[in-house]
Amino acid sequence: MATDQSKRWNAASLPDLAGRTAVVTGANSGIGLTTADALARAGAHVVFAVRDVERGIAAAATVNGSTEVRRLDLADLPSVRGFAEDWQGRPLDLLINNAGVMMIPRRRTRDGFETQFGTNHLGHFALTNLLLPHVTGRVVTLASAAHRWGGATIRFDDPNLEAGYSPRGAYAQSKLANLLFTLELQRRLTESGSPVRALAAHPGYAATNLQSHAASPLARTVMRFGNRFLAQDDRAGALPTLYAATADLPGASYVGPDGVAEARGGPTLVGRSAAASDPVAARRLWAMSEEMTGVGFPVVPAGR
Repeated sequence: MATDQSKRWNAASLPDLAGRTAVVTGANSGIGLTTADALARAGAHVVFAVRDVERGIAAAATVNGSTEVRRLDLADLPSVRGFAEDWQGRPLDLLINNAGVMMIPRRRTRDGFETQFGTNHLGHFALTNLLLPHVTGRVVTLASAAHRWGGATIRFDDPNLEAGYSPRGAYAQSKLANLLFTLELQRRLTESGSPVRALAAHPGYAATNLQSHAASPLARTVMRFGNRFLAQDDRAGALPTLYAATADLPGASYVGPDGVAEARGGPTLVGRSAAASDPVAARRLWAMSEEMTGVGFPVVPAGR
């Protein structure tokens, strides 16, 4: 049941974030832009981490607050490494792993990974671990109710889905990976003595341009209809992310809307599938992700 606090909570409830720095991946549109705008309005300096710098500059110009734009292509591990190397020791209070692709035709990242798994999970996995020595506050990763679709599991024997690809199944696997990543990241942070918290959030059914790239024409038509008549707007869709980033919540929490089927409503703690709660699978995914990306968990000083 939703709490009175979650029903009242909105972007105006954000604390004063003056002096804080946040990185938002995919901040040039949709929920990423709305999230960046809300954080900037609350006083944070927001870094737009985007693949298309020109679009990022145009988006940042619409935001009332302190911003900068940096190039980041999550489907290109050298780009991820370059972004992290350029950070140069600046403290990072909030890392918002927001960017993603949804139900697209079969494609490959520059490094040869299936694009949805490579972008939504592996790119953020590498980025987070490379930036983690600078993070002082929280890592929030965008998941989805899609992690439950079709009894989704991680295809450990075939993560790139060579034996059979479906846009829907690939998206579900990537979103399950986001939740398992958050679970194992929090375990490692706790074990290392770090106060940094890892949380996940999902926006419910929010009208964004993410759905417009679906492989199936029928799916695109259905989602256009849903965006127009059923979905909440991107500002409401950003609330779970903002709540996860600033509310007093325990590590590994999962935040989503409090309405029917978690499709819309105020932000609150929500449940996840058994597959997304499996610590053994989370550790196995972490080990596989380290092998695929060549990036591991850094040494994080206790008390950092």
